[in-house]
Amino acid sequence: MLIYLNEQPEEIAGELSLFALREQKKPQADLLIVNGYPTSNDQALKNGDRVVLIQRGEEPSTEELERLIRARHTPGVHEKIKNSCVGIAGVGGLGSNIAIALARIGVGKLVLVDFDVVEPSNLNRQQYFIDQIGLPKVEALKANLARINPGVEVVAHYLRVTGGNLAGLFASVDVLVEAFDAAEQKAMLTSNFLTQMKDKPLIAASGMAGYGSSNSIQTLKISDRFYLCGDGTTAAEPGCGLMAPRVGIAAHHQANAVLRLLLGEEPE
Repeated sequence: MLIYLNEQPEEIAGELSLFALREQKKPQADLLIVNGYPTSNDQALKNGDRVVLIQRGEEPSTEELERLIRARHTPGVHEKIKNSCVGIAGVGGLGSNIAIALARIGVGKLVLVDFDVVEPSNLNRQQYFIDQIGLPKVEALKANLARINPGVEVVAHYLRVTGGNLAGLFASVDVLVEAFDAAEQKAMLTSNFLTQMKDKPLIAASGMAGYGSSNSIQTLKISDRFYLCGDGTTAAEPGCGLMAPRVGIAAHHQANAVLRLLLGEEPE
């Protein structure tokens, strides 16, 4: 009988129960998952069953974690995204959420560029912690990503993106994500990227402030290689601030657009 134990094939001679398997392979396991569902009851195992034995508090190896993440994906997806590289320009409310989403799905390499540090006001929507206040955002985010998925290579540049350094910073990426706050920064990056890097796609964002309708945030194809996520109009201003829900929705539109491009699909 063939089963999969923590996503590794295991040949089992004769009949075997779940509890007997735990006793043989990992007696200290206190969380048992069979075919995607946790259980506390013993049961006979069948050919093709997928069993995960977990000891709470124990960190899996990088290799085992990758296998377990891969198991949650549609077949063939992990192999494609594992070999990809994504650049993120700006790691504030948009960029930090995008980076975490891409790390969780197993993108192989992330290139992060930002010149800012973590401030208390950032914590209302950005993926940082109180004890990281004052740290460069790229370094704080790199540490957070390592805690989520140590198998992702993270290259962090603590500097400002300009028209002069953009091509060098993002030369290795398959897709670039624009995640700046200021309109002039967005315009600078978009115009320079589309003229300097003509073989790569760009995913930008505009319009996600306030607490308006979630469904007004969309992903649109603006031109060849250029996609825009957001509602296109709602900017941050007095009485209409940036908050976690809509910023997060726009960020995940961008992250999903990246994933679709890496898999050969149109994002819109």
